[in-house]
This record gives sequence, structure tokens and C-alpha cells, in this order.
Amino acid sequence: MSTVNSSRASEGAGGPRADAPRPEPDPRRWWALTLLCGLQFMILLDMTIVNVALPRIQDSLGFSESGLAWVVNGYVLMAGGLLLLGGRLADFFGRRRLLLAGVVIFAISSAVCGAAVNQSMMVAGRFGQGIAEALAAPASLGMIALLFTDPKERTKALGIWGGLVALGGTLGYVISGLLTDLASWRWIFYINLPVALVVFLLLPRLVAESKMVRQKGETLDVAGAVTSTSGLVAIVYGLLQAAENPWGSASVVVPLLVGVALLLAMLIIERRAKNPLIPLNFFANRTRSVINVASLFYMAAFISYTFMLTLYEQHVLGYSPLKSGLAWLPLGFAIGAGIGLGTALTPKLGVKLVAALGFIGAGVGLFLTSMIDTDSAYLTGLLPGMIVFGLFAGATMPAATNAALHGVTVQDSGLASGVQTTMQQVGSALGLAVLVTLALRHAGDEMMNGVAPEVAVTAGYALAFRVGAGLMLFGGVLILALFERVSTELRDPTAEMLEKAAH
Repeated sequence: MSTVNSSRASEGAGGPRADAPRPEPDPRRWWALTLLCGLQFMILLDMTIVNVALPRIQDSLGFSESGLAWVVNGYVLMAGGLLLLGGRLADFFGRRRLLLAGVVIFAISSAVCGAAVNQSMMVAGRFGQGIAEALAAPASLGMIALLFTDPKERTKALGIWGGLVALGGTLGYVISGLLTDLASWRWIFYINLPVALVVFLLLPRLVAESKMVRQKGETLDVAGAVTSTSGLVAIVYGLLQAAENPWGSASVVVPLLVGVALLLAMLIIERRAKNPLIPLNFFANRTRSVINVASLFYMAAFISYTFMLTLYEQHVLGYSPLKSGLAWLPLGFAIGAGIGLGTALTPKLGVKLVAALGFIGAGVGLFLTSMIDTDSAYLTGLLPGMIVFGLFAGATMPAATNAALHGVTVQDSGLASGVQTTMQQVGSALGLAVLVTLALRHAGDEMMNGVAPEVAVTAGYALAFRVGAGLMLFGGVLILALFERVSTELRDPTAEMLEKAAH
């Protein structure tokens, strides 16, 4: 989104025409990219590195399992809820300034998490890390537009940037296992500090400040961002409270009602805002709306799967954090293979069919995982479902990105990409709130009937996996039923944003 706005500013300020000679590239650009990639890798790593350490964090700080969900949800709610505002802030006040602010907030929040002595301190730190990502990520991407004006170099830079997603996600589990097993879970947060310090000291030497030229009367939609994020936090809080309280209790009903009221207020604000974060007519396109709804189901199932299977491995099967981290490696490889398969098949089979089959196949993988019991073997009980789930989930990604851009102009591709990312983060938070609550309630009912705790907990996880499988299958059916005809030509939203901004 930030790069789109910068392109508008360039045009409005009498910027160079598309056929004008490109300026000489900045000789420091590759060093700057290395630094930005290091920062992005650190941020991506922190999204997954916490998962393997969750049982140790739970034991150390006394979290309940519903409360433990906030260690993940605090991060994704802030990162997703404030992402679009972060892009606008970068445009208004300067990308380098916002990125450095994000680095400082990330370092402070990481130190708070590492030094946490109670639950509130940990959750507050994770909220801070999510806010930092919402500030830093759009600003980082906007800088690439200014650093790499040659299309071939930009493609190479984007390839390096995009490769960090899979690498950070896979290595997060392993690094978390190593640090938690050999040192302490606190070091998964402390390792961020030297990286943040290097970026803070070197970035001003490598990247010049840049920001958009604002039009008269152009303002930030802060009210829309605050009401949407606050509403989501309230709803997630209410859903998690339902794990330990009756549905009709005030501790559940009040936050749910407040959350709904805030989201309704956000819709009114967005309808009336002069420069809304998300223009409501963006959702008039049926295919874009369907894939964004399906993304909620996708991430709800995905994040809940990794969250609960990690707890199952360590609490029920007795895996060490290191063994648990290594156990996730096949998932990363399967997702990578699936992305390659989806990229190859989409031009041949079409976006609609590949996306739908990916959702349905991932649902089958979750159903296989739901067959677990208290003494499941890794090779026969966990690995088959993990490989099937990862392969089909990965295959869905290229087609889903294409669908999210259906009918979008280059000028609005940043908005489309930002909305998709936001929906994924929101889906992660809601999925944890609903499915973890479901698993805990079922386990509690089983124990009241005299079932052994480990058997009851395993049954709760298995039920949640089956519900996640149902969400995936439902998403696949929605795609088959409601998608319009989508071009099979794969499009890269980031490349389109940068191509526009470079001119």
C-alpha cells in the first residue's frame, strides 16, 4: 500500500514519465537489501519461533491453554489490524523513519518478552512486537521500490525477499527448539536485540528518507484502524473466555458485544471517511471477497494446527523442544514443494480449480492428523497428515494470491495485497480463539465423565483438527461455487506495486 501511495505522490508532484531515463541505481542498494532482509527474516522468524517454546513458556509463567493463545494472538492481531495503517504512516511521515521506529519498538518488546515474569508482561511484549511489524514491514517493502529501479534487479531482490517467508517459517521451529532445549525459552526473544541494533545503526547510512507528497486535506484514517483492531481484540478475548466460563456469562457476552459494536462503528467510519484504509467498494468483486473469506478459514485451521500439535507433541507424547522443532521440518519442505506445484499447475488448470483442490486436500491432511491418540508414532500418526496438509496448503498459495488480485488495477494492487495479509492475520487470531476454546471445552467435558486427562486433551485436539478440516473443505466448496473466471496468468502483487512506484 505504501508503494502505491508513493507512486501517486510522484505523479502528483510532477515525477518522471514512464518513458524517461531511469536514475542511476544507488550503489549501496545490495547492502541495504541485505540489511532489510535481515530485519524481515527476524520478524518472520518471530511469528513461528515462539510455537515450539509455548509449553515451556506456559509452565514458566503459569498460562492456562486459553491464556497461552494470547502469546500468538497478541502478535497477529496487532500485525494484521494495523498493517494498512502502518503503510499509510510510512507514506505520510517517511519510510526510513517508520522502519527505524518499528525496529526500536521490536527491540524493546522483545526484551520485555524475554524478561517476562508474569503473563501480562509476556502478552504486552507480543502486542508490541505485532505493532512493530505493522510499522516496519510496509516501510521495508516501499524502500525496495526506490532502491531497485531496474526490472531484472528488482525481480532478483523480490526473489530473495520472498524466499525468506518459507525459510523463516521453517527455521523458526528448529531455532526455537535449539534455544529452548540448550539455553532457555527467553533467548528466542533476546536474539532479536543484536539484529535490531545493527539495523538501527546502519540503515540511516544506506537508505535515504522518502515519503509521499500529500494532497491538500489528505488525512490518516486512524479512527478506522483503532476501531477495527480494538473490535477484533474484544471478540477474540470473549471467545477465549468461553473456554473457562459459560457462554451466557458476562465475561463472554460483554466483550463479544463490545467487539461487534466496534466493528460496526468501523464500517460506518470507513463509509464516511475521505481516505478510508479499506474502501468498502473493494469487496464488490465476488472473487476477491470469496478468497478473503476463505483466507480466514485457511489461516484459522493452519495456525491452530501448529499451535495444538506442538502442545500435543510435548505434553502428551513427551517430545523435548528440540525434537518437537525438528519434527516440523517436513511441513516446511512440503509447503515449499506445494508452492512449486501450485505455480506450475495454475496456468494449466486455472486459479479456481487449483485453489479449491488445495483447500480440499489440506482438509484431508487435517482429517488424517485428527486420528491421533495418546501413543501415536511420529512416522505413522503425525507425518502422513503433515505432508498431505503442507503439500496442498502450499499449492493453494499462488492461486489464492492471484484470486486476491482479480479485477484489481496496478494502482490498487497494494491495497489488495494488504487486505489479503490482514485477513490472514485476523483468521489466525479467530481460529485460535474458536478452535482452542472448542478443544478445551471438549477435554473438560470428557474429564468430567471420568476420562483420563491425557486422553481427554488428545480427544479435544482431535476434535479441533476435524473442525479445521471442515473449514478447509467449506472454503474449497465456496471457491468452486462462487469464483468468477480468473485469468490463469500468474501475477505478483509486490512486483506490480514496485513497477508502478519505480516510475
